[in-house]
Amino acid sequence: MKKVLIIGKKGMLGQELVKFFKADKNYKVVAWDKEDIDITREKEVAKKISIIHPEIILNAAAYNAVDKCEVDKKEYALAKKVNGEAPGYLAAAAKKNKAIFVHYSSDYVFSGLPEIPEPSGCTHSCASCGLHAGFTPEIGFLEDDKPKPVNVYGKTKLLGEKETTKNTKKYYLIRTSWLFGAPAISKEAKKSFFDVMLTAGKKNKEVNVVDDETGCFTYAPDLAKKTKEIIDAEKPFGIYHITNTDQATWYEACVELYKLAKLKTKIIPVTGAEFPRPAVRPYFSVLLNTKLNPLRSYKEALKEYLKSQNH
Repeated sequence: MKKVLIIGKKGMLGQELVKFFKADKNYKVVAWDKEDIDITREKEVAKKISIIHPEIILNAAAYNAVDKCEVDKKEYALAKKVNGEAPGYLAAAAKKNKAIFVHYSSDYVFSGLPEIPEPSGCTHSCASCGLHAGFTPEIGFLEDDKPKPVNVYGKTKLLGEKETTKNTKKYYLIRTSWLFGAPAISKEAKKSFFDVMLTAGKKNKEVNVVDDETGCFTYAPDLAKKTKEIIDAEKPFGIYHITNTDQATWYEACVELYKLAKLKTKIIPVTGAEFPRPAVRPYFSVLLNTKLNPLRSYKEALKEYLKSQNH
């Protein structure tokens, strides 16, 4: 029996990780949250983890107030500690205990456009203008593409990646995006896009939804299940991209949501400029998975989620 430590047990992903690992008799689960450990304190992390001596550590704790940390120095400092420095402390503790470390990162570590080599003689940036024949930015980011975050939140997540890889070699660094699932057990928890739009659709006759940002949704139970599969199969250590298939804009996903929920609310596609936000968003942040069997379509997962929540 392997002992697995799950950090962030009350979060959207953490709850699902606890369920999947507890259902397997080959694992003994220890699950912690903020009240059990302060992951931003290096000595506390080292001490508490050495006491229980786990063989696997999964870090599902994260700071995700993207706009707050862009404009508030205190929030940025907190994001840097939780997303950036803490993964390094956990990775170091994992190494000391000879444990495997699993850490989750984000599509926001990328700029919004894949790096595409410019043809010789080009005098401008193809990656921004797309004038050359054959330019197809709508492909996505590979696991080994160079990160280039465009906002502060993305920078903190990239720091977490660097601290992870610096402090241990036995790691699974999993990048994901646009998470949805059963809400986290916390008053300050962020609601997923689908939950926000369900509420809006029931209250209003029409809603405006951004249609110029494209990415991939990820169903928390599917991500948790795939994480366990990676560990069970003893996949090579390194970076993995895990999202549900079928990329979409927020608008396209809302159309699918209202169709499944049988809501007649009118959906109006708008640009991101209609919703001024402090943090710049990548307009295209599809994560390409080249190492694993693909997950099902987010549409199938969304249908399952709505049934589970009695929507």
